[in-house]
Formats: sequence, structure tokens, C-alpha cells
Amino acid sequence: MTTTPDVIDALARISAGQKLDEIRSHRPEARANAQASYLALFDAAPTTGMTIAERWSVAVFVALLHRDAVAAEHYRSAFTAAAPADATALLTAVVDAAAQGAATGPFGHYQASPLQAENTDGVRFSVSATGRAAVGDQLAAALEHAHLLVFRPREAGEDRLRALADAGWSTDAIVTLSQLVSFLTFQLRVVHGLRILGSADRPDTDSAGLAPVTPGAADAGSSTDDEIPDRFTQDELGWSPWLPPLPAGRLTERHWAGLVDRSRANSPYFMLLARDPDILGARTRTDKDIFYNTADGLPRADRELAAAATSRFNGCIFCASVHSRFASHHSRREADVQRLLDDGVTADLGERWNAIVAASVAMARTPVAFGDGQLDALRAAGLDDAEIVDVINGAAFFNWANRLMLSLGHPTRPTG
Repeated sequence: MTTTPDVIDALARISAGQKLDEIRSHRPEARANAQASYLALFDAAPTTGMTIAERWSVAVFVALLHRDAVAAEHYRSAFTAAAPADATALLTAVVDAAAQGAATGPFGHYQASPLQAENTDGVRFSVSATGRAAVGDQLAAALEHAHLLVFRPREAGEDRLRALADAGWSTDAIVTLSQLVSFLTFQLRVVHGLRILGSADRPDTDSAGLAPVTPGAADAGSSTDDEIPDRFTQDELGWSPWLPPLPAGRLTERHWAGLVDRSRANSPYFMLLARDPDILGARTRTDKDIFYNTADGLPRADRELAAAATSRFNGCIFCASVHSRFASHHSRREADVQRLLDDGVTADLGERWNAIVAASVAMARTPVAFGDGQLDALRAAGLDDAEIVDVINGAAFFNWANRLMLSLGHPTRPTG
């Protein structure tokens, strides 16, 4: 593995000794493992069947969909350095596909009928015939899946995974692809938020070569499953995978290290993610430091609120249930948390919580919409810069978590 500068610092233009450098040092495990996640996905020898060229191709595509010119150039340069000399046509086709897939999200349809009043429409992207000839069926399927996860993760379903399998993707490779796209939705949001907070030169979100588009008609989405909850709830829900988790008999020391906590071998979610254990381990340690390192910074209740609001906005019923319970537990404001679930992210929760919810929602939009207005509201509500970084990290992380939960399985109703 090569020595690589911290990519979030580089993209956010954070230098040693700056205030944001010092603030990021308060979450050392999150900082180190966000970088370790990047290295596990891009700097390690592929072990799950997703090639390096496919990884860089998807990264370029996702960065362009976020209209972040600086990040897009980083991934294009890395693609060029890592790809064979004859890959110019492939890169051109990926860039063209991103231009064709330009959209604004999140949008999409819910399967549960009571939530369908919140359905919204937008672009349903398919790689063109010319693009498919240039990139091949397997990468074309990956780009279409990436577009789904970036803009309309609530429409992910078993049929989407079947399309990947039909195009030649193995179960292990699908897990890596899902991790890669989901990680990028985290990384790019952290970078954006830190740029805004640090008042660094901000990339022009219209400079990534993406033309405006007109929303298209909705497709049918996945079929309704009677097991899936029909509302956002603080009840404890189950989760069922659409792909087979790693069999316990295949666990090696590397897999146990990736699980971090051995008890997670009892979870079908973590055993599915254990198919790519290095990224799982780095992701888990990032999560733990962002939410459980409470020596300073934002109170735990406010971090959980950011996670719950992000999940509510993205449409992840399972994540919203878990983190709304945590927010209620740590704040003793169960009625306010329930109002967020019932009424959505425009619910009036008081100045401080309204500012955190609005910032989290702006962080969850694609392209990322977090800006001076949200920053000013957070500061007016009494948050200092270290606490604002916790909001940025917490909201950004749940763009990662939501997309994994939504794309690899579905929530199930309480059994009791």
C-alpha cells in the first residue's frame, strides 16, 4: 500500500496547523479511518472481483454527479495514473455518462402506500448505446446502479441487485460497489462541509461539465413487500438482506478484524458487509468515533438527531428508527423526535434542533447544498466550529449508512 496524503484534507484544502486541522484531530479515529476506507477501496489489491479500473471509473462518475469540480479532477487524475494507456476512451465515456445523468436529489418513490404522498420524480438514468459499447455491459450496470444510489436510494431493491448479477457482478463485488458509492457520498459531503466552514476556495458547482436536465417519468420500482414497515417509527425493526451474508464458516482473522466487534457476526447486515472486510473495519471505526467519542464537541443527542434527520430525508426507515430512538434516549425529547418522523424534516423542533436538521438536510442533497445560510443558523443557535464539524460528520456518515441499508436489503416490521 502506498503512502497517500489525507484525501479529505487535500480536497478541503486543509493544511497542518490550521484551525480545521486541529478540530479534525479531535476525532482521530474518524479521520484516520476515513482515509483507511479510501485506501481499502482504491489503494489495495482488489480481492472481491471489482477491478481498479472499475473503481476509478465509478469514482469519477459519482464525483461528477455531485458537481464537485475539485473532487472530480482528483478522481480523473487518479484514474489516468492507474489505468492503462488505452483507457482514454473509457474515461471519456464515463464523463459523458455523468453529463447525461445530471440530476438533483434525493428523489424517488416509496414502496409503502402511506408514504407515497412524499413520492417525487426525477431522472432515471441508463447508459446510452454508444456509452455501453465503450464501457461494456458490466461497468454500464455499475454506473446505472451508482446513479440510483446517488439520487434515489429509496428505490433500491432486489431487482436492482439482480441486474448487477445478470451483468456479471459477483455477490462480493456488489458489496464492494455498494461500499464504494456509499463511501463517496460520505467523503464528498465531509469535504464540502469543511470547505464551507473553512471558507476555502469553493469549487463552482456548475463547472464540472454537467448540463441542466429535465426530470423524467418514474419507473415502476420494486414490488411492495408486506413485511416492509409503512411509516417512519421509533420501534425496533428488523432488517433482511437481499444477498447472502458471508457464511460463518468462512470467517478468517481478517474477517474478524473487519467486524471489529465479534458480536456483529450475529448480524446479517454486518456479515454481508464482511464480504469486503477491510472497508467494513475502517467504516465501523469511523462510525464509532463520529458518534461515540463524546469527550468534547456536540452532545450525543444532537449527533443522533443529525443521523435521524438525514435518514428521514433520504427515506431510510431502518436507520431513522435506530437513530431516532438514540436521539430520544439522549435528549429525553421523544415527542419532538416523533414529530420529525411524522411530519418530516420541516417539523418545528426549536431553534437549535431546527438548525441541525436544516444543515443535515442540506448536506444530504445532491449536489450538496450546505452553505453559508445553514452555517449562520448553526452559529446563531450556539454551535461552535468543533460542534459544527460533528454535525457535518454525522450527517455525511448517514449518507453512507443509508445507501448501504437501502441497497442491500430492507427493513422488516417488529415481530413482537
